[in-house]
Amino acid sequence: MGETSYPPISDYAFLSDCHSVALVSRDASVEWACFHRFDGRSVFARILDRERGGYFRIAPVADFTTTRRYLPDTNVLETRFETATGVVTVTDCLPVREDLTRPGHPERRPPGNLLLRRVRCEAGTVELGLEFAPRLEYGMTTPYMEASGEDLVVVIGGPDSLLLQSGLAPLHLTPTGECTARATVTEGQVCHVALTYAQAGGLTVRRFSEAELTGRLAETIAFWTHWAARCTYQGPYREAVVRSALVLKGLIYDETGALIAAPTASLPEGIGGERNWDYRYAWLRDSVAMLTILGGIGYSEEALHFGEWLLRSTSGRAEDLQIMYGIHGERLLHEVTLDHLEGYRGSRPVRIGNGAWNQVQLDTYGELLMATYLIVRLRGEAAVVHERRPFLRFIRNVVELNIRRWQEPDEGIWEIRGGRRHFVFSKLMAWAGVDCGIRLLDLFPGPAPDGDLRERWVLARAQMRTALETRGVDPETGAFVQAFDRPELDAAALQVSLRGFLPPDDPRVLATIDRIEAELTRNGHVHRYLAEDGLAGEEGSFVFCTLWLASALALAGRTEAAEQYLDRVLGCANDLGLLAEEIDPATGEQLGNFPQGFSHLGVIGAALNLAYAHSGGTTGDPLAAFAGQPSG
Repeated sequence: MGETSYPPISDYAFLSDCHSVALVSRDASVEWACFHRFDGRSVFARILDRERGGYFRIAPVADFTTTRRYLPDTNVLETRFETATGVVTVTDCLPVREDLTRPGHPERRPPGNLLLRRVRCEAGTVELGLEFAPRLEYGMTTPYMEASGEDLVVVIGGPDSLLLQSGLAPLHLTPTGECTARATVTEGQVCHVALTYAQAGGLTVRRFSEAELTGRLAETIAFWTHWAARCTYQGPYREAVVRSALVLKGLIYDETGALIAAPTASLPEGIGGERNWDYRYAWLRDSVAMLTILGGIGYSEEALHFGEWLLRSTSGRAEDLQIMYGIHGERLLHEVTLDHLEGYRGSRPVRIGNGAWNQVQLDTYGELLMATYLIVRLRGEAAVVHERRPFLRFIRNVVELNIRRWQEPDEGIWEIRGGRRHFVFSKLMAWAGVDCGIRLLDLFPGPAPDGDLRERWVLARAQMRTALETRGVDPETGAFVQAFDRPELDAAALQVSLRGFLPPDDPRVLATIDRIEAELTRNGHVHRYLAEDGLAGEEGSFVFCTLWLASALALAGRTEAAEQYLDRVLGCANDLGLLAEEIDPATGEQLGNFPQGFSHLGVIGAALNLAYAHSGGTTGDPLAAFAGQPSG
């Protein structure tokens, strides 16, 4: 299969009901879908193999041109086809409605795993083709199909089952496991196509009425527009901020509150390379950004829901803390390769699961401690005192473990597979962890076992600061580097000011900014690092790192430069405002899993920091307000 047969990653749209996810290509072909759980077995995976992955397409039979949009302030997609004979729109959503007992949350009602596709002829007449080729369990299973009427098909295979109901009929089954239809629609005609998923043995064969499907679409539009209206940001980047917030909401698994990094697996960071990872899990390193950024634009309920997941998932022995967890808090996330799939544009291996779950990344302690402090500030001290006494004991154990281990090498924030090092970011987060531990200790004092707990923590924090300021800084340029006593740069060094270790106008912060602009930036896009990392091939620039630079520049008073970086990133977003993990700085092509939560957190963060800088600091820093000023 030639790589040119794959559409660009940016050609896809994202659908979510906060339990299921789907990606839809520019020609209204569903080419990735996982129902019931974000990390569930895919029903369609054509994005990873054009031949074996499976897809679900509705499009004109004749030549056409397309435009598309999300309906305003929603995750409901509308694709508009124009042909020589007429115009038709296909509106796609994963239906959801608000739970009246929990405002802002989706209500789960049967059937809850539904893909709804509404077809409307806007002008003239258009002959449409429907192609339905489910390939269950990541393309491993060509399922059994059986017609139950000319508009209804039952699909069964392994642990999954589907029910297709189509207003484009009659449906025809093929010997090779597909279902097709051709139908001509005329101006004003509306029909619905509904795909219901159920686990084996749970499928109910029933038809939806037209009124029911029309109502489902209306409820979905209302859910998203009401949710988007809660956004408190009113600055010049509001459209991008609201779109990013909608992406993040769509990446929150509502049943638990977990925020996954992305809804896809194994989209490559470099075309044809091996940097292909499964991102359908929740990383602790996203915690602080998640809490501060969503909390900073009015979504404290989502931030606290995530906080509850975080506290629940990490509870136990401090020694057992992991860098990442499944959406229900699972700890075993073993990585396997799917050798039967060729991978996006031949990028192999295709991986599900993620082997980084058992890596040693010492920044995790600091992330958890900083996140805990933010949760306390968001919820109020009294609530935490009443409900979380056992967890606060766990937090003390995490601080102690952090202090015992901070001088060890680790794999670092980027999960480098080339050996452990003394990464500056890991040491920075060790400092931040102890700093937040001291703040928590001051909020919730109690008898210390040895009587001098706070004094020991203050001393350890001071030792960490000394190490960072001596071994973490390049003596010639005054800039922070990637690892102790090494010259290589790392964009994570920008966190020195963003995490409150140093003021944003400190000369060492400015030197770090200047070197990253000069040495890690290509065509206005920032690479994470350029050092050897133990993996073959190259990767693109990292969107979140470019946006870290924008934030650091904004807080340092260089707002014009910050706006240029943010604008450049937004200029690489697709026509729907979606961003992947990385960007090829030479071409602007999007790379990696899509859409990426980190990238959209960065968009909101940069916009908030610009607003803060333009206000002269009078609005309250949305990203540093909880962490406080540099200390220790």
